[in-house]
Amino acid sequence: MTRPHSSSLALALRAFLTDYLPRQRALSPHTLHSYRDSLKLLIQFVAGKKADPGRLTMEQVTYERVMAFLLYLETGRNNQVSTRNVRLSAIRSFFRFVGAHYPEHLALAQRILSAPLKRTASREIQHLELSEIQAVLGGIDRSTHDGRRDHVLLSFLFNTGARVSEVVGLQACDLALDPPPNVRLRGKGRKERRCPLWADTAKALRAHLREHTVAPHEPRSVFLNHCGQPLTRFGVRWILRKHVRNAALRVTSLKTKRLHPHSVRHSTAIHLLRSGR
Repeated sequence: MTRPHSSSLALALRAFLTDYLPRQRALSPHTLHSYRDSLKLLIQFVAGKKADPGRLTMEQVTYERVMAFLLYLETGRNNQVSTRNVRLSAIRSFFRFVGAHYPEHLALAQRILSAPLKRTASREIQHLELSEIQAVLGGIDRSTHDGRRDHVLLSFLFNTGARVSEVVGLQACDLALDPPPNVRLRGKGRKERRCPLWADTAKALRAHLREHTVAPHEPRSVFLNHCGQPLTRFGVRWILRKHVRNAALRVTSLKTKRLHPHSVRHSTAIHLLRSGR
């Protein structure tokens, strides 16, 4: 039976977000949220302020309106070209799904799939030298509860080169702290890998778990915020920036660096290459 056009957009969105992305492509929750937010912004833009987004049809999401939406992101929301491209990638992924599963909308899907990405100026990913890493860790006041957490968190990041999504999702049951210590990390596409831990990192993690009365094999989050909830990626970014800013008072080379959690991952990779591993 042919699906009514008035509901095909809603049906396609539901199937795309609740089945195709999480189950067939096994995307991480963070990526799912990004896709969902991109499509939500598009639907709201196409519907306009007065119309009900729930009544929007597939035919109303035209190539011209998608291009107008992309222009609005840059001029109305002051988004960078990179953000504009991320939104377009999500839209193109959705219409690739539409073209494959809703043949009545194939022509529309092909038209929107032709929407071009914009070129962006490549920016060098900055990294931390070993002396700078030592300055950041050495400057953390471990006499406080937050300081001890921050020191373990950043030590873990520098040790493993984990993605920030892997850090905020880390649970005590992922840690194997008996010799040889290692950690199970869940990466993109829910792929798992084992990463060795330095003896000092393992020792700090044991103390951290004891302080929070967490048993090593419990399925409980390792890194928590003030409310006892798992740290968010924004929380990790804020912690890193705070301690880099403090260390920059003593190490002048840190003053000119734009650093974020991925910079730490990049730093770990560089030091592994330099050590011949």
